[in-house]
Amino acid sequence: MKIPKILYKISTKLNTLNAKAVIVGGSVRDHFLGLDIKDYDIEVYGLGSIEELERLLRTYGSVKLVGKSFGVLKFVHDKKEYDFSFPRREKKSGAGHRGFDVMTDGFMEFKEASKRRDFTINAMGYDIQSAKFLDPYDGKLDIKRKILRHVDDKTFAEDPLRLYRGVQFCARFGYEMDYDTKSLCKLLVCELKELPKERVFEEIKKLLLKAKKPSIGFELLRELGVLKYFPQLKDLIGVEQDAKWHPEGDVWVHTMMCLDEMSGLLSGDESRDIMLMLAILCHDFGKPATTKTIDGRIRALGHEEAGLEPTKTFLSRLTNEVKLISAILPLVRYHLSPSQFYSQNSGSKAIRRLSTKVNIEDLELVARADFLGRTTREAQSRDYKAGKWLLEKALKLNVQKKPPENLLQGRDLITLGFRPGKKFSQILNYIYELQIEGVVKSREEALEIVQKKYHKED
Repeated sequence: MKIPKILYKISTKLNTLNAKAVIVGGSVRDHFLGLDIKDYDIEVYGLGSIEELERLLRTYGSVKLVGKSFGVLKFVHDKKEYDFSFPRREKKSGAGHRGFDVMTDGFMEFKEASKRRDFTINAMGYDIQSAKFLDPYDGKLDIKRKILRHVDDKTFAEDPLRLYRGVQFCARFGYEMDYDTKSLCKLLVCELKELPKERVFEEIKKLLLKAKKPSIGFELLRELGVLKYFPQLKDLIGVEQDAKWHPEGDVWVHTMMCLDEMSGLLSGDESRDIMLMLAILCHDFGKPATTKTIDGRIRALGHEEAGLEPTKTFLSRLTNEVKLISAILPLVRYHLSPSQFYSQNSGSKAIRRLSTKVNIEDLELVARADFLGRTTREAQSRDYKAGKWLLEKALKLNVQKKPPENLLQGRDLITLGFRPGKKFSQILNYIYELQIEGVVKSREEALEIVQKKYHKED
């Protein structure tokens, strides 16, 4: 296992004190999965107090006293952080994720300390000094079998968030959830309502951003009965679609396919990526309320606009981030526009106007995932002509990322002799509308129009 040199130094020093450093948790799991190790968590066995560990660590770097009361120290060396902790027991003492009594014990056995972990794949350790892996609950075997299995019935059930963690692990690693673990998760569903939305959202984000096929996780949420907390998702199940455009099945099936397609279009910019993933997850929320059979065809007329309120409600159950929600809503509202504009061969005026309502580059990605998330012949060709066409047009107009800049500012009107007031905004709005229409193309033209139309009135 690849270990930073500083951890070897600290391990050697601990060894002289008849103590040992054991790397635990996700870093050991990721080693066996062949993934890059980003964070190292180290448990120290054989010391009598956390203060003794703190003094030792300070000889090698700085120590942040974060979580010290829980036996956790943040050690910083060469601008990198490592979490050092004492083995501990956690006992449920109240509601919520803070309702635990924590007891540290530097002389606890590794197997007992690992009992509090959620899944066997996260309960392994690596003894740095002896270069040996510790695996009291057969996590390595579960990795080989691609099975996600909980460690202990009692400790697992003490935190219902572990259900969401299990779902996102299954999706990220392509694992099957163990039968007994799945049964235990179903019993925990009724307790999910006590979880703060922030904790739930963190796990949903990992599911959306780290899984190649997020649909695996959402199908598991469906199987476990979790969708009762998210009726906007549950309502998609069984909503029929026109087979000409959606031969893949109902709206739920289509949405799951779209999610998986979008996961392959992400850029690595986390804030943008989560916005895009949530937008495609919500893009057809308006269909349950608008789907009807008209002249023998299944239609969902106006579902884009109808999807805005359920999208707000759904997102508000996950986060209080107003900026994020505000960015998602126009992507839902206009997700059909790229294909509509292409089929109508819309002109520059319409594209400029669209850019004032939504980021066209982001919209194209949502529309592309919507196009690819089905089994039509066109989708299987992977050639989204409408998206290419719109991006080319928007690029020529320089509106692919944002709307046109205002040619006139308030200071220009002051220079012309206008006094600040209500007429300012009227004039600026009028000129900007002419920009969108393509009538005004330069600042000089704008100034000339203002002088002709408004100068005599002031």
